[in-house]
Amino acid sequence: MVMNIAETIKSIEQKYIRKDLPEFKVGDTIKMRIKVQEADKVRLHPFEGTVIRKNRRGLKGSFTVRKISFGEGVERIFPLSSPVIESLKVVSKGKVNRAKLYYLRDDSSKKHRVKKEQQQQHQQVPTANATVSV
Repeated sequence: MVMNIAETIKSIEQKYIRKDLPEFKVGDTIKMRIKVQEADKVRLHPFEGTVIRKNRRGLKGSFTVRKISFGEGVERIFPLSSPVIESLKVVSKGKVNRAKLYYLRDDSSKKHRVKKEQQQQHQQVPTANATVSV
């Protein structure tokens, strides 16, 4: 039985896809720890910022994170299945209407900030048919 080339590639890619990373979207603020090679040792470098772009899925997927460091904007592109990422945690969910947040590069005014998604809290509301006894 001959396997299709696409099926062969997909089966090889499945070995390398990371499944330990949480689900995140564009607009979310994430906190990462990145492995940085320094001479003869590897140290963990913290990187926290807003996801401004996600590209593709699977092994070929990548995402861009932007942060402001000492008043200067810094962007880094990471492959989704990169072994450089030690850990990734979603700090807050963002509420955005676009797939790419390139407008965050231009200005840091209030209108160019990502709104935070509110956690819905369920409150019990008394019904109109409830009888009150005195």
